[in-house]
Amino acid sequence: MKVTMAKRSNPAVRIAQETAHNAVFDADGKPKPGVHNMILKAVEIQRPLVLAYIRRLQKKHPRATAAQLADFAERDYLRAVAGGGALVGATAVVPGVGTVASLGLSAAATVGFLEATALYATSLAELHGIRLTNPEKAGTMVMAIMLGEEGTALLGTLSGQAAGGAKPADVWGNMLSRSSIPGFGSVRKRIQQAFLKNLLKRQGTALFGRALPFGIGAVVGGAGNLVMGRAVAANAREAFGPMPDTIPGELSAAPAPDKQALTP
Repeated sequence: MKVTMAKRSNPAVRIAQETAHNAVFDADGKPKPGVHNMILKAVEIQRPLVLAYIRRLQKKHPRATAAQLADFAERDYLRAVAGGGALVGATAVVPGVGTVASLGLSAAATVGFLEATALYATSLAELHGIRLTNPEKAGTMVMAIMLGEEGTALLGTLSGQAAGGAKPADVWGNMLSRSSIPGFGSVRKRIQQAFLKNLLKRQGTALFGRALPFGIGAVVGGAGNLVMGRAVAANAREAFGPMPDTIPGELSAAPAPDKQALTP
């Protein structure tokens, strides 16, 4: 006769989850204002940083097409977000770094994930010829990309989904490149609300996972970020569509290759 023993819950896991929840949410279960501000600031990125990153890719791969550069950017992105999650999770086993302390690092990892996402999504936009000189508009696009179909549909309302056979990304991309956009504030607010709701729901599990003691967080954190990163990459590819045949705009004048990068 086989006896099945009930699994006993680990009180340390429960304490870690409760402490993480209290660090992010108020008594009513709503995200604290500081959490909102931290998240929204993390997705805004300055265009010079994006151009510098693409230039580095071009130096390493001087003959790469726009599609190949996009593949390299995706590879870098997935490595960054998966590695960041695992790195922070590993701190829970370091003597002197307790569960409460690791929660601060989990919040930092969340910001790192969003910053990496912003760099990746905005780099794809540049490779499609979309120039986002305003960080707030760039951040709005990043949030929309992370939301997927819901977010890009909201972006489409900025232009009324103009007809003429143009790709959706071209339509809202051109709109975001303008200095003044009628109705932008209202659409941005709707995207923000949906984004925060979805991110805190998804990232919450990974946040708790990275705070788990005894090294469990290293596995949960890296795997959770990789899943989310792959979802973001899929959303971005679908939103932007096929890469252009040629590298657009100022990026077309590729810099000289980095000799050190090309050395076997």
